[in-house]
Amino acid sequence: MSSEKRQEEKTRLHSRNKNRKRYDLNALTTSNPELANYVKSNKYGEDSFDFSNPVAIKALNKALLNHYYGITNWEFPDENLCPPIPGRADYIHQIADVLAENNFGTIPIGDKITCFDIGVGASCIYPIIGVTEYDWKFIGSDIDPKSIESAKNIVNSNPSLKDKIECRLQENREDVFIGIIGREDKIDFSICNPPFHSSFEDAQKGTRRKVKNLSGKKEKKPTLNFAGISNELICDGGEYKFIHNMIIESKKFSKNCFWFSTLVSKQSNLKGIYKLLKEIEANQIKTIPMGTGNKSSRIVAWTFFATEEQKEWRETRWKT
Repeated sequence: MSSEKRQEEKTRLHSRNKNRKRYDLNALTTSNPELANYVKSNKYGEDSFDFSNPVAIKALNKALLNHYYGITNWEFPDENLCPPIPGRADYIHQIADVLAENNFGTIPIGDKITCFDIGVGASCIYPIIGVTEYDWKFIGSDIDPKSIESAKNIVNSNPSLKDKIECRLQENREDVFIGIIGREDKIDFSICNPPFHSSFEDAQKGTRRKVKNLSGKKEKKPTLNFAGISNELICDGGEYKFIHNMIIESKKFSKNCFWFSTLVSKQSNLKGIYKLLKEIEANQIKTIPMGTGNKSSRIVAWTFFATEEQKEWRETRWKT
């Protein structure tokens, strides 16, 4: 693939995304010397990177977080999901734009804004980006105690994150908001990257396809390039069932949260999602296209607030 083509694909990212341009591997290697082990010259004499290697991906992400976001300590177990930074940053920037639409075109920043990250994971990646880019506060939930402990360790080992991110264990894996969001909690928006697969076999099939696309190799038992333990990638009923449950629960917290949102990877799930949101009487629904490389996705966001309620929320919470 030519450098011009790679540059063109990067323009699909949000205009504020720090990774729109090709990776400066020299600068990133300075931020994380370990990265040099995975940088090789291609047939054109250019530095290239093995995106099919999960260890290499983790080294790259450490370098990106250090170089662009000032995060010096980002350690978590290798078996946990290692998320691609540019796509995660895009979600945060898109949500910032949604808030700006409710604030006369200005993104509300600072710790008066609180976000709820459903499934914060061991890497704590969405809160890291939200805190460093917009100085927002975060609540992060997860069903895995080890992931919560890992996320807390990351927060505590980076001074810029301290007192900005609270990690809460979700003790009932069937619940999303229940047991995490209290009656008095006020959330400006919730985000979620739901488990994609409905079974281990489904996950393996998807991984084989991804590895083949990245490396050109066929492997019977491939390692997912972004790693990930089962609860991060798999749930009964897959993406649609998880989002269905989230939408149903969101109605119960309609006055606690201004905007609810989730990534939706499968376009075929949209019809059922829109139908359910209409049935529970969401006041407003947004669909925001997302794209990194050859992958297309979208954010679906909804609110139960009428116009006057939106105005009151803005004036009581966001006014400086």
